[in-house]
Amino acid sequence: MASLYIHIPFCEHKCIYCDFYSIAPNEAASRSELPTTRFVQSLIKELDIRSRDERFRVPYETVFLGGGTPSLLSVEDLKLILEKVFRSFRIEPEAEITIETNPGTVDRQKLEAFRTLGINRLSIGIQSFHEDDLRFLTRIHSSDQAKQCVRDAHGAGFENISIDLMFSLPHQTKKRWLSNLDQAMGLGPTHISCYSLIVEPNTPLSRMVESRQISLLSTDEDAVLYETTIRFLAERGFEQYEVSNFAKSGLKSRHNSNYWNHSDYLGFGPSAHSFWSSQSPEDCVRWWNVSSIVGYLDKLDEDALPVGGREHLTTAQLVEEEIFLGLRSEGIDIAGFRKRYGKDLMAEYRSKVGNLIENEMAMVQDGKLRLTSKGYLVCDEICASLRV
Repeated sequence: MASLYIHIPFCEHKCIYCDFYSIAPNEAASRSELPTTRFVQSLIKELDIRSRDERFRVPYETVFLGGGTPSLLSVEDLKLILEKVFRSFRIEPEAEITIETNPGTVDRQKLEAFRTLGINRLSIGIQSFHEDDLRFLTRIHSSDQAKQCVRDAHGAGFENISIDLMFSLPHQTKKRWLSNLDQAMGLGPTHISCYSLIVEPNTPLSRMVESRQISLLSTDEDAVLYETTIRFLAERGFEQYEVSNFAKSGLKSRHNSNYWNHSDYLGFGPSAHSFWSSQSPEDCVRWWNVSSIVGYLDKLDEDALPVGGREHLTTAQLVEEEIFLGLRSEGIDIAGFRKRYGKDLMAEYRSKVGNLIENEMAMVQDGKLRLTSKGYLVCDEICASLRV
């Protein structure tokens, strides 16, 4: 089935490491000048225009509100958006409906309101339970607010709660990282995403690294923290189903899994991407919206879709993406790969795959070629070695 993604570009503050498209009050004269009302109206118009296309009249099993910080929107605005989604698209009765939430932007009452809107999964951006880490990352919340946010989520009736944590921060030790994981476990999440701090170009963090204001951990130190994460969470009943994602049984992110298995998805809002295959590898197209709130609003004022670019994917591109996405997540379906592309993955890469299996970096399980925890450590290098 397909998925819907809705990009809400507003943030209270832009964190030093973030390269997602978003705008914050410091990029406008004040919070009151952020064009939230006009944005919601434009977003509803974009949803309406897309929904008229018969190609997209298919069942959708996930809806994801990301950002930015979508929990900054009022309940009334979120209600307008979700009512339009449910009116315009065929959302499955048991669909996974996720909203990204930052501590400090919600309370128990607002979370209860989210539940009444049909939202049944939260993704909470905590990153760390240490106050100095939070200050370094320029997060807007405290450790206590982060913990209270998760408690409020449980109290509001959410049974599917994901927490984001970040490791490999400057000077971070194994003991300090384990403290984060321990505190997360005490809050009873069902899903944890653990990301290594990545320096993205043209961010404040990249400028801090370039000017030597900070020093990052070494590759070996990063690997130790990653291995610690995998082992710690496995011992507590979390299954690793993607390089950075761990879940209790039956509670993987269906939305993100759809990205990784090349399912169709529609993206709405500035900078949002879409992928549509029309059930045929010969007719796959990807397009993306303009990465500008002004450009986005102006296009929709003209009743035009705010598309910034598009590409038709070749078979070679699809093969490369399927290998990369499959090995990052739950593996490549060997028979399905052969059926779609006429290629025998195991035969074409016999030597390389054989070496990976021999070195316990990959395995064949349930008809899929997938990486082991050891293989995840060098996933990018493995994927590069299997390029067409």
